[in-house]
Amino acid sequence: MDVNVAAAAACAIAGLGVGLTAAIAFRWSEREQARGINGGKTGKNPKNSSGAKGSAGAIAMQEPPLPPGVDTVLSVLRSCAIVLGEADEVVKASSAAYAMGLVRGGAMAVEQMLSLARATRRDGEIRQVELEVPRPGAARAAEPLAVSVRVAPLGSRLVLVLVEDLTERRRIEAVRRDFVANVSHELKTPVGALSLLSEAVADASDDPEAVQRFAGRMQIEATRLASLVQEIIDLSRVQDDQLLMDPEPVPVDELIAEAIDRCRQPAAAKQIHIASGGIGGLYLHGNRGQLAAALGNLVENAVNYSPPRTRVAIATRRISSAAALGEADGELIEISVTDQGIGISERDRERIFERFYRVDPARSRATGGTGLGLSIVKHVAASHGGTVSVWSVEGQGSTFTVRLPAGQAPAPERSEFPRSTPTSQTPRTATHPLPAPEART
Repeated sequence: MDVNVAAAAACAIAGLGVGLTAAIAFRWSEREQARGINGGKTGKNPKNSSGAKGSAGAIAMQEPPLPPGVDTVLSVLRSCAIVLGEADEVVKASSAAYAMGLVRGGAMAVEQMLSLARATRRDGEIRQVELEVPRPGAARAAEPLAVSVRVAPLGSRLVLVLVEDLTERRRIEAVRRDFVANVSHELKTPVGALSLLSEAVADASDDPEAVQRFAGRMQIEATRLASLVQEIIDLSRVQDDQLLMDPEPVPVDELIAEAIDRCRQPAAAKQIHIASGGIGGLYLHGNRGQLAAALGNLVENAVNYSPPRTRVAIATRRISSAAALGEADGELIEISVTDQGIGISERDRERIFERFYRVDPARSRATGGTGLGLSIVKHVAASHGGTVSVWSVEGQGSTFTVRLPAGQAPAPERSEFPRSTPTSQTPRTATHPLPAPEART
C-alpha cells in the first residue's frame, strides 16, 4: 500500500515537472520569436540592430497602420483624405490629395493643415477651418484654391484630414451675387432716367423744343430698358443648357443676313465695313430665334467695340467634329466673327462669357451694352450641342467662333412643274451696301 502511494506521488511530481518545463519552453520560444531570433540558427546577437529591425517588422505586421474598414471608407469619400501618423508622416492619402498638391514626397505640403493636425493629436478635438492654398503647378500670382479642412483623431495614434474644394462653389455664389446686383443697377439706371425726363417734360410744357428733346431721350431710355428686359428673358430661357425639344432646319445664310441687317445702322454711322464669306447653303438644326439672337449679339459686339473705318468679317465652313472636339465623327458648322477692335486681355478672356461682365465699362455705357450678349451666346451654343470660343490680341482685334452640329436642308416641296434648286455648299463671298472702309492712319 505504501509502495503504491510512493509511486503515484513520484509520477505526479514528474508530470508536474514536465508540464512546467514545456510551459517555460513555449514562453521562451514566443519571446525569442518576437525579438526576431530564428531559434539560434542564424547565430546573431538578439541585441544587434538587425534584431531590432526584425522586432519592429514583426510588430508592424501585427498592428495594421489603419483600423479595419477605414481604408475602404476613405476610398469612397468625395473629399480629399489624408491620414497622418505619430511623426506627421503620411500613412494614407487619396489621389485627389496628390492632384491638389496637398501631399508631396510622402509629407503634408501645407503647413497650416499640419499645424491643425498636431493640435488635434495633442488634445483630441475636432477642428474645421477654411483656407486658401496655392494651385498645383500654377504661378504664384494665380488665384489660390479655396478649401474647407476638417481634422479629427483616428484612433489613439493617427489623425484624419479631410479637404473639400470650395473654389467652384464660391465662384458660382459670386456670379449669383453679381447677377442680382447688376440686374438691380441696370434696371435702376433707365428707370431713374425716365423718371427725371418725365419731370423735365412736365416742367417744360410751355417749351415745344424742350419737350421734343426730352421725349427723344425718353424713347432712347425706354428702348434700352426694353432691350435689357428682353435679354434677361432670353437668358432665362437658355441658361439651363438643355437640348432643344423641337428643333427645325435653319439656313445659316439667313441668320447672317439678319445679323448684318440688325447692325446696319450703327455700322454705317462708324463707317465699318461688314463682309461675309465662306461656304453657302449650310443649315443648322435648332431654334431659329435663339440662333439669330446669338449671332446677332456677336456681330453687334464686333461693331460696337471696333473703331471707325475698320472691317468686320463673318466666315462659315463645315468641319469634322472628330478633329474639332475629339468626339465621334460628325459634321459641325463653324461660324466666325472677326473684328479689328480693342481686343481682350488674357485675364478678361476667362470671364467675358459671364453675365454682366464688361471688358470696357465706359465703352459699354456709351454703346448701351448690357453685358448679357456673350452669356446668351454661350448658353445658346450649349443648348444646341455646340461650343463658343474666342481668340484675341489686345490692340489688334478678336475672333469669336461658334461650332454647332450641322443640320439637313428641308425636303423640297412637291410641284407640278420642275424647278431648279440652288446648289448647296458653294463658296460664297458677299459684301453689303455699307460705306467702303477708308485707309487706316
